[in-house]
Amino acid sequence: MLLLAAAFIVAFVLLLYMVSPLISPKPLKLPGAHVVVTGGSSGIGKCIAIECYKQGAFITLIARDENKLLQTKKEIEKYSVNDKQVVLCISVDVSRDYEQVENVLKQAQEKLGPVDMLVNCAGTSVTGKFEDIEVNCFERLMAVNYLGSVYPSRSVIATMKERRMGRIVFVSSQAGQLGLFGYTAYSPTKFALRGLAEALQMEVKPYNIYVTVAYPPDTDTPGFAEESKTKPLETKLISETSSVCQAEQVARVIVKDAIQGNFNSSVGSDGYMLSILTSGMSPVTSITEGLQQVVCMGIFRIVGLFYLGSFDSIVRRCMMQREKSESADKTE
Repeated sequence: MLLLAAAFIVAFVLLLYMVSPLISPKPLKLPGAHVVVTGGSSGIGKCIAIECYKQGAFITLIARDENKLLQTKKEIEKYSVNDKQVVLCISVDVSRDYEQVENVLKQAQEKLGPVDMLVNCAGTSVTGKFEDIEVNCFERLMAVNYLGSVYPSRSVIATMKERRMGRIVFVSSQAGQLGLFGYTAYSPTKFALRGLAEALQMEVKPYNIYVTVAYPPDTDTPGFAEESKTKPLETKLISETSSVCQAEQVARVIVKDAIQGNFNSSVGSDGYMLSILTSGMSPVTSITEGLQQVVCMGIFRIVGLFYLGSFDSIVRRCMMQREKSESADKTE
């Protein structure tokens, strides 16, 4: 009886693997495609632009700093695979004025053709205790990290629907899957991208448009280096429980998942576990992906509880050390 049950399960899994490609999106071909990358002058955005350019894409880079854009343009052009490729630079703040964002993207499409893939990578971070963060920081982060993705996406979606094809990528963060000490201003803006992506995917899937949410871990970028300068001790100790990834590695994974039309994009074993744990009602790209979530959810929840326990322990230990130090100062 047990052998029969095991044989049935194996046959069922094999059937899922065979059927899965039939319902998966058709991969996007990057040679000759027009890829727009916001926040493309440095960090993960720049590496995504390089990765797409290596595969033959035409690139539009959008960022605020014109000098950085021009430097990045020169760096990207070293990786050309043919003489026809173009790197277009546009200096604009994607979080301020929707009409301005819409106009510059219209200009980009007039020069390089309709946008085949939009990568929303513009973002910033502020860390600190909830009561220590200025109120205007909450407003600024929501504008840059959330509206800075809404505006470009809304500017290209109509054309994508007309063409019945396209990819939209939202670069979130593991802090958009799990709320951590010190990220009360940052995490909500990244969680918001998940909600936007799920709702948008349901709207655009009939038009053969696929949305990807990327959840990169701590990544060695200029932004991460700047963020680390103001991290509370608790945040630093929690961050030390995982390794820092290279931006090039993260970019390769994001581009691969976007091309395939995968909704979730994660890096490493921790990223895979978090994606399973937080999958909830998020879309799946294949039957096998859904099966993995069903099978792994329970055991990963147990592992996740151990992680949460260790994080709570770090926070309590830091609080006790701080109170002990303050008490010693008062007695002197």
